[in-house]
Order: sequence, then structure tokens, then C-alpha cells
Amino acid sequence: MEAGVDKKTEHQYDAVIERCRALFAKKATDYGTAWRVLRPISIIDQIYIKAQRIRTIQEKGTQKIGDDIAGEFIGILNYGVIGLIQLRFPPSDGDDMDAEEAIAAYRTQATAARSLMLAKNHDYGEAWRSMSQESFVDLILMKIQRVRQILANGGQTLVSEGIDANYFDMINYSVFALILQDEARNR
Repeated sequence: MEAGVDKKTEHQYDAVIERCRALFAKKATDYGTAWRVLRPISIIDQIYIKAQRIRTIQEKGTQKIGDDIAGEFIGILNYGVIGLIQLRFPPSDGDDMDAEEAIAAYRTQATAARSLMLAKNHDYGEAWRSMSQESFVDLILMKIQRVRQILANGGQTLVSEGIDANYFDMINYSVFALILQDEARNR
């Protein structure tokens, strides 16, 4: 790998996360932390809706609703972070986390996702830069199916990674898709 590629990726990664975190913070101001009521299956279903919409648009080549694909990847990423937060703070019946706490928890999970990305990026040599947008969506859909199966198994796995690892991967696939979209737009 050529010198500087890791720093470029780190900078791009951080910019995408900041964009997503800023939207999360604005929504926390608008809605509070109403998402605290979501159980794991509901979070996965929200991610599924967004990933399936991207896939449908990719397959049909058209869309009727103005929300762009980038916005759906941002939604997947933010719901992935919400999923990680909910694993650490089980769902509640109310708005029991203020916006500042939620944003701090977001930063903690985004930092963990970034660390995982850096480790995997080292070992895989930025293979994601050669992947298609379709592959990112398919991999996210596969991770959704894995989480559904883990939930059906009572949250237990025999030899596989847990729910959190799948959320981290969905977050990182979304970041990669957004980085590549930004690069294509800036060409």
C-alpha cells in the first residue's frame, strides 16, 4: 500500500462520521432519544428498510421518492450506532437519555467502529476501494439476516461473532459506500 493512503482514509472516514454524527445530534434535538424504546429486532428492521430501498433503486435504476441513496447509508450507519448503544443500555420505556448523553455514547461507538476499520483496513489492504455499491448493500443485507438469526437463537452464538460485530460491519460498509460516493461526485 502506498504511503499516505491510510491517512487519507482516516480523514475521509472521520469526515463521514462527523456528517452522520451531526445529523444524529440534530435529530436528538428535534426528537430527543425516542429511539430508546426500540428493541434489537426493530433496529434491524429499520436498517433492513433502508438497505432494501437502496437495493431496489439499484435494481430498478429509478426512484420515486427524492431521498438519495447517500441519505439511506447515513441512516444505516446511525441506526447501527443506535443498535450498539442499545446493546449497552437496554431499551427503556421512555426518553431516559438526554441528547448530550446520546451524543457521547455515539462518539464512543463511532470510535470503536473506527478502530475496527483501521485494523481490518491494515489486514485487507483497502480492498473496499475496489468494491461496488451493490456489494456494500448485499453485505449489509447479509449482516441483517445474521443478526435476525442470532436474535432467533436468543442472542447466543456457538462460534460466530455477536450482534455488535455485525453492527460494526454495517457501520463500516456504510462509511465506505459514502466515501466512494463522495470521491465519485468530486471527480
